[in-house]
Amino acid sequence: MKKISLTALMRQQMDAALRNSSGRSADTVFGGHEQVMRQTMFALRAGATMSEHENPGEATLHVLQGRVTLTAGGHSWNGSPGDLLIVPQERHGLEAVEDSVVLLTVAKLQEPPRAEDQLSS
Repeated sequence: MKKISLTALMRQQMDAALRNSSGRSADTVFGGHEQVMRQTMFALRAGATMSEHENPGEATLHVLQGRVTLTAGGHSWNGSPGDLLIVPQERHGLEAVEDSVVLLTVAKLQEPPRAEDQLSS
């Protein structure tokens, strides 16, 4: 078993975000591109954004510190510490209203088998 201190990681990521010219920092906490589930901690300096991007699967955003605004399809949702935002299955973006840290959990959608893969089995 591996134990991770989210509190310590929050401090590290916020320090990095405050130093980075982009105002952002991220670290994969669990999983990765080769796994179905991935958890990534993001820190964003106040005013920093993650521009609109596609949703690779089912996703939630747990606000750990600060305040953020999630936008998608002309709608917006505000999040504060302790809030869990369900990320819509469409292009979406995120803005930090104040220095913020969030934990993104994504369960990637499985791609259907390709026709050529089915023919070879």
